[in-house]
Amino acid sequence: MSNRPFSDRVDETERQLRRHVEMLSGVIGERNVPYHFGALEAAAQYIEDQMRTSRHSPTSQRFQVLNKTVRNIVSEVRGVKNPERIWVVGAHYDSIDGSPAANDNGSGIAGVLEMARLLGSGRPRDTIRFVAFVNEEPPFYKGSAMGSLVYAQSCREKAEQIMGMVNLEMIGCYSNVRGSQRYPVPLDRGIAKWFLPDRGNFIAFVGNTASWKLTWRCRRLFKKSIRFPSLWIPAPRWVECAGMSDHWSFWEQGYPAVMVTDTAFFRYSHYHKASDTSDKINYPSMARVVSGLAGMMRHLIGAD
Repeated sequence: MSNRPFSDRVDETERQLRRHVEMLSGVIGERNVPYHFGALEAAAQYIEDQMRTSRHSPTSQRFQVLNKTVRNIVSEVRGVKNPERIWVVGAHYDSIDGSPAANDNGSGIAGVLEMARLLGSGRPRDTIRFVAFVNEEPPFYKGSAMGSLVYAQSCREKAEQIMGMVNLEMIGCYSNVRGSQRYPVPLDRGIAKWFLPDRGNFIAFVGNTASWKLTWRCRRLFKKSIRFPSLWIPAPRWVECAGMSDHWSFWEQGYPAVMVTDTAFFRYSHYHKASDTSDKINYPSMARVVSGLAGMMRHLIGAD
């Protein structure tokens, strides 16, 4: 842990996050297999290079889709006491066609890269893996070529002990304006709406009922690490939006997983649009969230 003042560390995190998001969404832009494969590979190379800069040794899990070779990018810090206990922090790096995808999911990948920088030099009790997934967006979403599903299946085939997966899915949009936050059915009606905040200034920890302990624990440790508004939601599987990202792949393989999200579906008007650009990101709030998530993971993995 750095002995610099906390404000200085968050300022540096903000600078790093801005740099990553601007590169992914501004310089590289749209990145996907069907229409922008060269940009997808450029994003993968950038992620690998940034991991190496943070003293990691990334590897690629390669597979074929639409006659192209694509890859998940994996970096591991091996646990010194319980290396068989594995924690995964991940996000997808591809974009929907027609969007530069600053928030969805340049923000998530930026968060993973910054957490890898902050946690890469420790000696954790358990193993931590940082994974950048390909092919989360349609036409691969929840299909056999979805990168996170390919990865989670390989973990299950090797009988790996995944203690929990933390998925960063859109973490860059925050607002203190009243009425800026909406909710899905059934949380948008009845008594629930009277207890939920109507300002989109919080980060949400979303799990399924089988992952409720992980979801609750992550939120508790996040609150212990930083002061920032947060909610935890152990959603039933029939709440479709609760499983709309890479954590779903781990649920499918029987692993506990939680999505960390700004709930962009319900507060971010630029979702899946050409206007999802880097200038829309609230970097100061995002930096505090990522700093809190790094602190949360230090507790989970038993880092120095």
